[in-house]
Amino acid sequence: MSEPLKPESPAAAKVFPSPNHGERKDGRRPDMLLLHYTGMPVDGEALQWLCNPVSQVSCHYFVFPDGHTLQLVPEARRAWHAGVSAWGEDRDLNSCSIGIEIAHPGHDGGLPPYPDAQIAALERLCLDIVRRWRIPADRVLGHSDVAPDRKRDPGELFPWERLHKAGVGHWARPAALSDGRFFSRGDRGTPVEALQAMLGLYGYDLRITGAFDEATERVVTAFQRHFRPERVDGVADASTITTLRDLIASRPGPMS
Repeated sequence: MSEPLKPESPAAAKVFPSPNHGERKDGRRPDMLLLHYTGMPVDGEALQWLCNPVSQVSCHYFVFPDGHTLQLVPEARRAWHAGVSAWGEDRDLNSCSIGIEIAHPGHDGGLPPYPDAQIAALERLCLDIVRRWRIPADRVLGHSDVAPDRKRDPGELFPWERLHKAGVGHWARPAALSDGRFFSRGDRGTPVEALQAMLGLYGYDLRITGAFDEATERVVTAFQRHFRPERVDGVADASTITTLRDLIASRPGPMS
């Protein structure tokens, strides 16, 4: 009898293998960590779906609300979690990332708060992964960051600041909400070009057109969900732009 598989992270209790994975392309190693919510009302069904060959989806780790954590795919393998997505110059994010699914009903399930036990377990798991793979803080992202046209997870209630304080991810204190000039759908001109350039500089996949179109609104919304969650409306107000500026200015350098 063969010995049971052991999880690669001490934060995981056991291996619950999924068949949905392949080779990482172009010899890529993981240098990105992507966080998702399952968006399903029944956690066990979400886990089974990630392990069903029919689904063609998977992740490396799965975290239950009580903190119980399973490994589904070996870290060196290409799990199928990011889908059509982009960040910076990268397009095949499955080949350069480790994906974690957080059991949570999501926006369609009312977006309840994440349980403390779940986030505490996630902190331990993420900290272990980023340390072992030397993943830069600004490449710890949500699914909505890399696929803003179709994804909302892990959502505006996800405690990114708490993870940052634990040593995971990039964060700058969001600028206070205030009145003043803002940019929204339909606006055009050099200031909109500058906004698009700043979002692209940080990593969001956005063409510089000078037109505040639907794509720009979706990227601004994704940015707010992660970095300025107090108001998520897709409007580039002073608070949003200042927070983006502060993130760019405080961005950590490359890891040696």
